[in-house]
Amino acid sequence: MRLGVNLGYWDRATAAHDMVAIAKEADRLGYDSLWVAEAYGSDAPSMLAWIGALTERIHLGSAVMQIPARTPAMTGMTAATIDTMSGGRFRLGLGVSGPQVSEGWHGVRFTSPLGRTRDYVDIVRAVLRRERVTHPGPHYELPLPDGPGKALKLGSRPLRSEVPVYLAAVGPRNLALTGEIADGWLAIFLSPAHAREEIRTIAEARRAAGRGTPTDPMAGFDVVSSTPVVLVEDVRAAADHLRDYCALYIGGMGSREQNFYNRLACRMGFEEEAARIQDLYLAGQHREAAAAVPIEFIDETALLGSPQRVAQRLRRYEEAGVTTLAVATGGRMTRDQATATLAVVAQLHGVREG
Repeated sequence: MRLGVNLGYWDRATAAHDMVAIAKEADRLGYDSLWVAEAYGSDAPSMLAWIGALTERIHLGSAVMQIPARTPAMTGMTAATIDTMSGGRFRLGLGVSGPQVSEGWHGVRFTSPLGRTRDYVDIVRAVLRRERVTHPGPHYELPLPDGPGKALKLGSRPLRSEVPVYLAAVGPRNLALTGEIADGWLAIFLSPAHAREEIRTIAEARRAAGRGTPTDPMAGFDVVSSTPVVLVEDVRAAADHLRDYCALYIGGMGSREQNFYNRLACRMGFEEEAARIQDLYLAGQHREAAAAVPIEFIDETALLGSPQRVAQRLRRYEEAGVTTLAVATGGRMTRDQATATLAVVAQLHGVREG
């Protein structure tokens, strides 16, 4: 299992310069990859280009670039550019976002997310192979049939014709699609106790698609778990650092009818708690929603407590099939706290400083 770091996106709690400093320290410590997010604030490609110019070895991943935010051809151009500028270090993580952001921010209908993702990945890969891009639709028809457009190919030569594609997936159908068409899975709120079933879904799809090897369909596939790490001796106190974050996703990241993270909590056995968190959050009672997040959920999806406890629980992720554990530097960490956490996790996992 390799180590990565998930920097999230910059906001009022995390300054952009802090993210760069954390990325540089992860690079120095020998971390394999870093991942940058976007919602409706900072965008992932700009941050990755900036960080890529200031690091040497660490791989640069988007977690995620939003599918409704860009045409697939634009994403192919961006992937080729960052990958070439960084010397082949880019990893393209994609996700459909959610209906609120897709329709409210980007003006793109949140319909047929699986079919849209499949078309999108097909076109991005054709761009990177420098093929003349044509696609019959239904979600992206290229070129348009009733105008002057013609099939074009990428005007510059990328360093690599194949950039690894990762998908952010939560539900079973999206997991199956990830196994069929992607090179990696970007997991959030991954529970080692439940991950085997999710990875089995991916493996079955890969086997059906003839991916991997005949004996190991998961060969060459990267399971990336974005996992908060809070090194506070008292586990309950450590969990308190993540309550707001969990409540936001379970309660507010989506509508009452369509919240993928709420459904995930339900599949993990927290049906009543997830419903209460959502009721409170959507009623504007955010503190109460955070207080309602069960410590069992937080402890199952994060690494909390003393270094000794974290070291013991790290093994559970590797045993479950995680190939990259991306330390999430959220939870209101300062720059110094985040870099200290990375150093401790690296030491616990046996990564030597570069």
